[in-house]
Amino acid sequence: MEKENIVKNKSRAFAIRIVNLYKHLCENKKEFVISKQILRSGTSIGANVAEALCGISKKDFHAKMYVAFKECVESQYWLDILHQTDYLLPEEFQSMNDDCEELRKLLSSITKTTKERMKGLGVRNEGF
Repeated sequence: MEKENIVKNKSRAFAIRIVNLYKHLCENKKEFVISKQILRSGTSIGANVAEALCGISKKDFHAKMYVAFKECVESQYWLDILHQTDYLLPEEFQSMNDDCEELRKLLSSITKTTKERMKGLGVRNEGF
């Protein structure tokens, strides 16, 4: 039986929320540009987490988790833009942003811990 992975589950649940947000923005708000941006960044988080979990090395794992972190930060940016331009109601924004912020903190912690462990093992990871 596979062990439960919090970041994997949360990033997948967030991606599903993002897909539903994308559909809502396109169908009900007729917004097609920013919705595509948040669709890409919001679903990319989970995709990069999935890749990281199959990484061939600690360095590969760290790199993919860091990309997931950056995609999460980008998603927060697009959520804020959607909120500031009244495409999202305050409560819609808050709910989505809370989930995104939780993921951002998890991913930040994972990347920092992994980086420290790699340093302890003498693994070089330039650029991160």
